[in-house]
Amino acid sequence: MAILTPAQIDALGELGNIGASHAATTLSQMLMGQIEMTVPSVEIVDLADIYKHVTDDLSALVIFEMQGEIEHGGYVIFLMPLSSAMRMTNTMLGMTDEEREINEMDESALNEIGNIMVSAFLDATAELLGLVMLPSPPILVIDMGHAAIEQLLAEVAMDVNEVVFFHTKLVCDQYAINGDLLMLPEMTTLARILEMMDQLLKSHI
Repeated sequence: MAILTPAQIDALGELGNIGASHAATTLSQMLMGQIEMTVPSVEIVDLADIYKHVTDDLSALVIFEMQGEIEHGGYVIFLMPLSSAMRMTNTMLGMTDEEREINEMDESALNEIGNIMVSAFLDATAELLGLVMLPSPPILVIDMGHAAIEQLLAEVAMDVNEVVFFHTKLVCDQYAINGDLLMLPEMTTLARILEMMDQLLKSHI
């Protein structure tokens, strides 16, 4: 497992906060209301311990492959409890019933929210590190969170050992939502990101 220095963790936190700021701006414009988003904490966990951090509650997962400068760079997942996801789509669609069945409009809205979140964080990676990564088209999965991630990794032949968690807190007029943006970088991708962070940190000394 990669052991991060305090400076690297701070740099990841800065990347998260830049991404959250971009995402909040875009979501505020789309929802025509003030959205505030922060990343209170960032942590990197061993893939074998992911079950300690992702529950098997029913969740909405919007899954993207990282593309761009690094081919097959890994995956980024925006994960929200299904109840939070329904509140978000209700806000977008002007609805109030949180007990209803999820429909195609909800799915489209969740894909759009996931796309905004992931694009904002990858834009932050480009802004902070100069590393251009783009999201693939989204795949929406409604399932138990931990089981869905295990299934994804079982289906792809990709060397992923660590998961970077950006714990996000989103607040709008009516409610607060806790969600997670999970970056599952391929091993060489993570090594390159950490190397670029070290270079960035050295340049600021």
